[in-house]
Amino acid sequence: MIRINLLPHRQLKRAERQRQFTLMAAATFVLGAAIVFMGQTYVTSQIDSQIERNSRLEAAIVVLDKQIAEIQELKSQIQDVLSRKQVVESLQTNRGQAVVLLDELSRQLPEGMYLKSIKQQAMLVTLEGVADTNARIATLVRNLSSSSWLESPNLVEIKAIKSGVQRQSQFTMTVKLKAQKAEKP
Repeated sequence: MIRINLLPHRQLKRAERQRQFTLMAAATFVLGAAIVFMGQTYVTSQIDSQIERNSRLEAAIVVLDKQIAEIQELKSQIQDVLSRKQVVESLQTNRGQAVVLLDELSRQLPEGMYLKSIKQQAMLVTLEGVADTNARIATLVRNLSSSSWLESPNLVEIKAIKSGVQRQSQFTMTVKLKAQKAEKP
């Protein structure tokens, strides 16, 4: 039998496998490092582009906020103009109201009574006057209830007073003006 010494052959194969393993490990390490570097570069570029987009959006938001503020200011000015227009229209509508009120009161006032004062606050008119009898005051209340310009007469107070020899009734009453619709030209 021939004897062959396989020991150097095994050592050579082992050394070759060790060298291949080292090369594979180095190649894997280099490949892994390259992949990590490329991934990090990609993520960094994505972050940078997102930061750039965010800064553009923030700049656009600032511009839009200024425009919104201008729009709000314009809306405020429009509202002011509309409220002024409404005041002018109400003044136009109520321009002859005092004349109509005095005319209506003179028509509805029965004989035997007179008014001492007329005060108007918005749509509420306060009347103070003197009448010969309480019946004349009741007649005035009925007349004002059926008026086309006045509504809701409310007798606040009646006092008996002496005027010389004659006994009279002093009264205070409130009445509301009916809201008249504005005429459209």
